Amino acid sequence: MLPLRRNQNWLPSVFNDLFDNDWVEKTYVTAPAVNVLEHENAYSVEVAAPGMTKDDFKVNLDEDNNLVIALEKKSETSNKDDKKAQDTHYLRHEFSYSQFRQTMILPEDVDKEKISAHVENGVLSVELPKISKEALKKEVKAISVN
Repeated sequence: MLPLRRNQNWLPSVFNDLFDNDWVEKTYVTAPAVNVLEHENAYSVEVAAPGMTKDDFKVNLDEDNNLVIALEKKSETSNKDDKKAQDTHYLRHEFSYSQFRQTMILPEDVDKEKISAHVENGVLSVELPKISKEALKKEVKAISVN
């Protein structure tokens, strides 16, 4: 019987098995929670996005005067100046990327010139002040039929 040569590439196989998707739990991205509240003089929109800063959010009105809330966050760890990190290589490295976009149709009684937004403790708050009922009635323009 001839001696059999054993597979010498067992080490990569161990790492492939260890770092396979069955071993490393994936986190699946979900949309952040959104609350919409109505107050006497305003509406409020709250978007829960832990870890996000004001620079990660974009809030604007689109061409149809709909409220658009978008967030985007990219993160990549880099230790180029760390000598210990220069002597190593990744066996598995995943980048972090989060993106969210929500478009909301605004009620007619929102004063679009006075909308404001701020971020505190990972929650984006958008204040949508209401136009007074008297001002809203004045904006209604009658068109005569000839």
